[in-house]
Amino acid sequence: MRKIMLLLVCAFLALPAVGQTRLNGAGATFPYPMYSKWFSEYHKEHPDDPVGPVSEAAGFLFSEFDRLGILEAQFYENDSAFEKRPKLKADPALRDRFQSALGRAENLAHARLAKDAKDRDGLFALTLSSGLQADYAALIEKRNLASLHFTKEASVSAQQLLGVCPNCYDALLATGFSKYVIGSMAAPVRWVLRMGGLPADKQGGIADLKTTADHGHYLAPFARILLAVAYVREKDKSSALQMLAGLQRDFPGNTLFPREIAHLQSGR
Repeated sequence: MRKIMLLLVCAFLALPAVGQTRLNGAGATFPYPMYSKWFSEYHKEHPDDPVGPVSEAAGFLFSEFDRLGILEAQFYENDSAFEKRPKLKADPALRDRFQSALGRAENLAHARLAKDAKDRDGLFALTLSSGLQADYAALIEKRNLASLHFTKEASVSAQQLLGVCPNCYDALLATGFSKYVIGSMAAPVRWVLRMGGLPADKQGGIADLKTTADHGHYLAPFARILLAVAYVREKDKSSALQMLAGLQRDFPGNTLFPREIAHLQSGR
């Protein structure tokens, strides 16, 4: 798997949470010209690599999450707050670019897997693509059933990847958060979802996220953000603050983390 993903993650998290170059339409805090150049150059050098376009799609999604405030922990503080979340107004231009990038990534991934069913980059790209689709459907469009469909796809691809690459810990980001979210649902819902092949294990999900946070090659910072969210939901303020303080130290230019620390310390 390529360093383009690591470059994107570090660059995104190093940026302030507001005031960046807007894209189009409603606008997102995403310095698109800079990223567009990176991805264009990467595609020229690696035209058959699906990790490039799926990284581009991830950049679009992270940007939209930032613009809409979805990365703020109070969005998930309890079941009531999450269930009552509004359907958000997506940027249509960004959505089109997001879906286009995912389409390119999936086509390239399937082409690689047709030649080698154990191709790591192909499996990683499919895992991330389905995970991104699940996040967009649930957190922006509030299409929960569609999100669960993509979550199942992500989990299947992640398990296939881990089967051929046990130390590809980034794949556990997809399985970890889905296990935690589904494991947090009411018992009858968990049972139905388990029958449908979806994992429901709250503590196992937290363990997966911790593994990615500690050992992930590319997505460790986002695993740390999701762990902070989980700790907020579990009323473990000290662990949430510790995680956010570490993120603030590692990414001092991003204003999200001190804002979340202040919110938790205020007790609101």
